[in-house]
Amino acid sequence: MKIWMLGAAALLLSACSGQPQKSYYQLPVPVASTAVVQAPVNSDTHQLWLERVNVADFLSALGVVYQTNDVQFVTAGNNLWASPLEQQLQQTMVANLSVAMPGWIVSSQPLGNAQDTLNISVTGFHGRYDGKAVISGEWILTRNGQL
Repeated sequence: MKIWMLGAAALLLSACSGQPQKSYYQLPVPVASTAVVQAPVNSDTHQLWLERVNVADFLSALGVVYQTNDVQFVTAGNNLWASPLEQQLQQTMVANLSVAMPGWIVSSQPLGNAQDTLNISVTGFHGRYDGKAVISGEWILTRNGQL
């Protein structure tokens, strides 16, 4: 009887000791931006190059970041970004700006000499212990050689 109980206990413990399942996350892209329409480029067409989206060092890991108190952050080991956060934010920004700015060509690639240039630095993109989400940063727009 003791051997049976020991075997059952070992089986139960081994069933609970499996690896946690990893989950992958991708930022949503606006539906209207999935259909790419090629507008003719002429002198009236405004062009915006989203040159770079930088994220703070603590956000550049593959895991989703969570702030556990006022000064501590944890990077998840099983809740991961499907692709680098910088890349996802750049793709999402290009898509959102394209939808929000009709008459503009917004791209993550250089468009030519007459383009405006946008750079974004993300300093916060994480959840917090109090249930809030933090999204913070700054942007710099260069237009006609002026910031």
